[in-house]
Amino acid sequence: MARSKDTTPPEQIAERIEDVDVSTEMQGSFLEYAYSVIYSRALPDARDGLKPVQRRIIYQMAQMGLRPDKGHVKSARVVGEVMGKLHPHGDSAIYDALVRLAQSWTMRLPLVDGHGNFGSLDDGPAAPRYTEARLHAAALALAEDLDEDVVDFVPNYDNQFQQPAVLPAAFPNLLVNGASGIAVGMATNMAPHNLIEVVGAARHLIDNPDATLDDLMAFVPGPDLPSGGTIVGLEGIKDAYATGRGAFKTRARVSIENITARKTGLVVTELPYGVGPEKVIEKIKDGVQSKKLSGISDVTDLTDRANGLRLVIGLKTGFSPEAVLETLYRFTPLEDSFSINNVALVDGGPRTLGLKELLQVYVDHRISVVTRRSRFRLARRQERLHLVEGLLIAILDIDEVIDVIRSSDDSEQARTRLMDVFDLSQVQAEYILELRLRRLTKFSRIELESERDELKKQIAELEDLLSSEAKLRAQVSLELEEAADRFGTPRRTLLTQAKPSIAQSGKGKKSAPVLEIQDSPCRVYVSATGRAVRVDLIDDQSINHPTRRSKHDAIKAVLDTTTRSELGALTSRGRLIRFTPVDLPSVPASSVQLRAGVKMSDYLGLADRSERVLAIVPLAEERSLALGTAQGTVKRLQMGAWPNKPDFEVISLKDGDTVVGAAVADDADELVFVASDTQLLRFSAGSVRPQGRTAGGMAGIKLGAGSRVVFFGVAAAGAESRHVVATVATNEQMLAGTDPGSAKVSYLADFPVKGRATGGVRAQRLLKGEDGVSVAWVGPAPAFAVDADGTPRVLPAAGAKRDASGEPLDGAVAAIGSHI
Repeated sequence: MARSKDTTPPEQIAERIEDVDVSTEMQGSFLEYAYSVIYSRALPDARDGLKPVQRRIIYQMAQMGLRPDKGHVKSARVVGEVMGKLHPHGDSAIYDALVRLAQSWTMRLPLVDGHGNFGSLDDGPAAPRYTEARLHAAALALAEDLDEDVVDFVPNYDNQFQQPAVLPAAFPNLLVNGASGIAVGMATNMAPHNLIEVVGAARHLIDNPDATLDDLMAFVPGPDLPSGGTIVGLEGIKDAYATGRGAFKTRARVSIENITARKTGLVVTELPYGVGPEKVIEKIKDGVQSKKLSGISDVTDLTDRANGLRLVIGLKTGFSPEAVLETLYRFTPLEDSFSINNVALVDGGPRTLGLKELLQVYVDHRISVVTRRSRFRLARRQERLHLVEGLLIAILDIDEVIDVIRSSDDSEQARTRLMDVFDLSQVQAEYILELRLRRLTKFSRIELESERDELKKQIAELEDLLSSEAKLRAQVSLELEEAADRFGTPRRTLLTQAKPSIAQSGKGKKSAPVLEIQDSPCRVYVSATGRAVRVDLIDDQSINHPTRRSKHDAIKAVLDTTTRSELGALTSRGRLIRFTPVDLPSVPASSVQLRAGVKMSDYLGLADRSERVLAIVPLAEERSLALGTAQGTVKRLQMGAWPNKPDFEVISLKDGDTVVGAAVADDADELVFVASDTQLLRFSAGSVRPQGRTAGGMAGIKLGAGSRVVFFGVAAAGAESRHVVATVATNEQMLAGTDPGSAKVSYLADFPVKGRATGGVRAQRLLKGEDGVSVAWVGPAPAFAVDADGTPRVLPAAGAKRDASGEPLDGAVAAIGSHI
């Protein structure tokens, strides 16, 4: 029946007016708006580290099948799918989030593989119709196992589709990629970290729930920014890890290089997080025009896709590069600050979290995911086993089954009779009724029996896993290790204890650069595993008395110098690289912690990981430097007259040859070679005449066929009686770690002095199965051996005969050095 039209005149319709208190209405509306912004837009979930729009992008792209092995699709298509099904908040917001997920300078581990112009630090991306995208493998790891009831699903905005409330997250994405966002009354700003380090901390927390912050910081010493750079000062980082709030300074990676034969420049290869080269250039130009910066002649941006960032700052003649660099740190974004504010959603509400809390929330989430997944798989396998057992019953008595079915009036009666005759469940009976005749072969029965046995085995494993919390935690730890192996990359950001530059004091006041760390006495240590630390020597007492150190790692080189003296690091490629110890990690003289040091390869920026630092020398001293190579060459050259270059060769090496040792050597000292064929040769350093820097040296030791030099060093004159010879013999054909070999420690005085270019004498008798000496060291007693991680290994007592055989080792030895 049609509704009659209301013809009442408008003036006769009663008005409905409600009086509402404006303050109450505003308060309620504002709270609803604030809650919506906090929960649905600005803050990430502490479990998967994603904001709702990011989670919806990854989930929808996974549903679209945009896997790494598939082709890219237009970004506009992805945006449309996400907006139409899950996120009705405008295409620009979705595309901005998609672009961020693909930017390698924003995300430590990008989740979207972008194709096209996705912008830069100084420019925005192209329109979504011009770019293409697909998921990275890491994003699939965040969304894997969603079809196994691992997380809860919630309706979308119009109740037509379902979406995950949180992703399973196979790795701690919030700590790895960080987050930033501004909500109502609060904000979040979290720094990216290294995946391998974060996973190591999470696994340690799984094994040790009562772990302290210091324990976790042994795995996560600080952020690892996508752009690299250097973090100076670690106090603010520890505050942030403890309370969730803190700040730290980041510096660009800058080297001093000769641009031309007469012009020096500052070359910037890494910038602070979030800083683009155009911003730096603009600030430098403004500083030069306002007279805040002096000594700068030009700035050239040589950045390209092949070589990456390269910003060359030319210097005027007569200006100190170090002083100019200090003013650049003070007045330009070459030094920038990052404020940490770890605010994330926990149980639907915002919380400020420290490092341990962030890891604990993630670990609890992964335990829940693994538990739910295991229960789902157990239920599916139990259901399948139930059907397989019923099918096996049917195959064993197939003739009777057929008779029961043929004699039944309908399927309902057939199902009931099957249940009664063969004691089957309704599900099993229904499955048998739907059985195809081709399944009734002999091979099908064998396959079913094999499947039944495998299902029982898997069910037992899943029940055992679910019954033990320890095994659940171990499974979570194992999966985290696999994620770290798949997606982990080396650390990019260097952590130092150097203080940041002091900001300009006084409005408009011009002041000369201030060097925060005075040029005071210090001692530099380089460990056998390649780490370096600096000990500041405050008084004569700390200089004259030996320091103590932790029982880890061995000393390869030690040098007394000052914090701003220029030193040279001699590498295995025969290069001498200039550096100053001012930015080396400083440790107390009372306990030298070598593991707190920085890797010299990172500190010096060695591109070739096979290049190792062998020694450190003072560049100002005018003494002679002795070098020995793997092919038995020896060379001495006069120090002091070095070229004005950041690095230069000090020996011309033959093809395939490398430097194995170097040290300062006077004429009265002795040079010592140890070869892989157990031969040791000691001879006077005075028999080696000094040569020029480009010379190739002369014959040092006569090597046997197939042998090489494993050690070269210098024994100071008159110190032979205090020196020992430590050798380790192994079989190089065996797998590493399967047989640590044998070791022997003798006194150097027991070995006769021979002439240069001779074969020397045997230093160790080989045992059965050993084919040569792999590690050797000559130096002041006692000798200290370590494995590849710096863990101590026990060596035999000193005093063995010169050519005696070694004693078995308790573990593999990677290097030998001295105690402090």
